[in-house]
Amino acid sequence: MPLWRADGNEVPSLPEGVERQEEPVWNRAAIATTLMEQIGSRIDRAPGAVTIVRTETGAIFEGIGMLGRSLSVDEAAALTVDALAEGVTDISLPVEELQPAIIVFSQELIDRGIKEVVTIGESNFAGSTLNRRHNIAVGLAKFNGHLIPKGSTFSFNEVLGPVGSATGFKQELVILGEKTLPDYGGGLCQVSTTAYRGVWEQGFPIAQRRNHSFAVQYYAPQGTDATIYPPNTDMQFVNDGVSDLLIQTHVDGDNAYFIYYGTKDQRSTELIGPYTWARVPAPPERTEYTTDIPPGTKRKVGSPVPGLKAAWFRIVSRPDTAEPVQEGYYSAYEARPLYFQIGVEPGSVPSDAAIVAPPSWIPSSD
Repeated sequence: MPLWRADGNEVPSLPEGVERQEEPVWNRAAIATTLMEQIGSRIDRAPGAVTIVRTETGAIFEGIGMLGRSLSVDEAAALTVDALAEGVTDISLPVEELQPAIIVFSQELIDRGIKEVVTIGESNFAGSTLNRRHNIAVGLAKFNGHLIPKGSTFSFNEVLGPVGSATGFKQELVILGEKTLPDYGGGLCQVSTTAYRGVWEQGFPIAQRRNHSFAVQYYAPQGTDATIYPPNTDMQFVNDGVSDLLIQTHVDGDNAYFIYYGTKDQRSTELIGPYTWARVPAPPERTEYTTDIPPGTKRKVGSPVPGLKAAWFRIVSRPDTAEPVQEGYYSAYEARPLYFQIGVEPGSVPSDAAIVAPPSWIPSSD
């Protein structure tokens, strides 16, 4: 077979009747190395180890029962090559979950099916203030060791209990109507969102869930948050699994975790999203006069936030059902302006401005 050789980047014309065919060849070893360096290094995690003891007041944990994760690099490289060849833009990476070493020193817990990690909820609160971090830690501790009986409906607010200075919480920003102002327990939505994500991702039925009124940075990707404000707004789910569920909460750096122990059933869950639309920019800056703060002072009560809508779809499959169940989870986030208040004496408001009396808020979320 004749060989045509060309120097440089210009390929000369081929003789009459000769056609050129090109077939790209991908370096799988290089792709595998890149996947390991760029993705595997972030995904891979060694499994934890935990000992669980039952006491009169609940469960005590020694160690953390974190699921391990391992990216199947060779399989991921093969999928990547196939995707490149076929022009596919998205692939699902093969990740193996590794159960932690679990020792349960309680026949009661063993009888209740506490033997493995069923699911884990996770969220990141990097950038939180000291008071917000304090409230997150106090909130997480309320759930550590809590047992959710099989067939029962879990209520976040019921387990959380009263929120105030007497129960260990500090004042931090919460969403109060149109404004963001300090109140006790600011940051607890980080806890409820973490609790929600684990059971939602596993496919447990969600009885109550509401998104925040505007998109909050701590809860990306949008549509995976669950706001609470006792007693008005709650997060609830049904434990329809094959065992009780035991909760262990944990903080590692800027990450919060809800670890649910029990017995896994044969359900499988697929999450598709987020789909986002109806994006609108933040409204123009807003200023109002109020007698709620000392005259001559100014305070910021809102940051500019664009609005959007988000949707996720959850497909839950079970061996005992003929068809998978597809559910839509929709969230609408308002656009909010940069918002200031200026304190004035009654009667001294500019003629073209309205005075705002001290409000009686209907709380929304934190």
